Amino acid sequence: MKVFIGADHRGFKLKQEIIKVLTKRGLDVVDMGTSTDKESCDYPLIGYNVAREVAKSKDHRGILVCMTGIGQAITANKVPGAYAALCYNAEAARLSREHNNANILVLGAKFTKKADLHKIVKTWLEADFEGGRHQRRVDQIKKIEKGLKIKS
Repeated sequence: MKVFIGADHRGFKLKQEIIKVLTKRGLDVVDMGTSTDKESCDYPLIGYNVAREVAKSKDHRGILVCMTGIGQAITANKVPGAYAALCYNAEAARLSREHNNANILVLGAKFTKKADLHKIVKTWLEADFEGGRHQRRVDQIKKIEKGLKIKS
């Protein structure tokens, strides 16, 4: 699995910690920026670049970080085929995969405790999509993404 990761200046330090977690797991990690917390940068370009790469393959995943995670989640979800979930704990991370088939984990640097980071990332990486009734809902999301109507 290839994991694309990106953060703005406010998420840079947390991103560096996440890279350590991913590398220890032996994953192929691609750092899409930023390379410092010393200069302000705009998160939309980073979020877009990560989401675009993740959407290219079922085998790709992404992790995005900014101060709250909100901006990165909004940005990534504008890219067709990218399904970003803002998660503040391991349970939400697990459910984002099991129920929503999220391919991008979004974290808020301000709200993610370093002590919880490993468990959140591990849980998200190891959880699988359950399908079943959740597949119907994911299919509805994909129809909305294509501008199609869904039935109530």
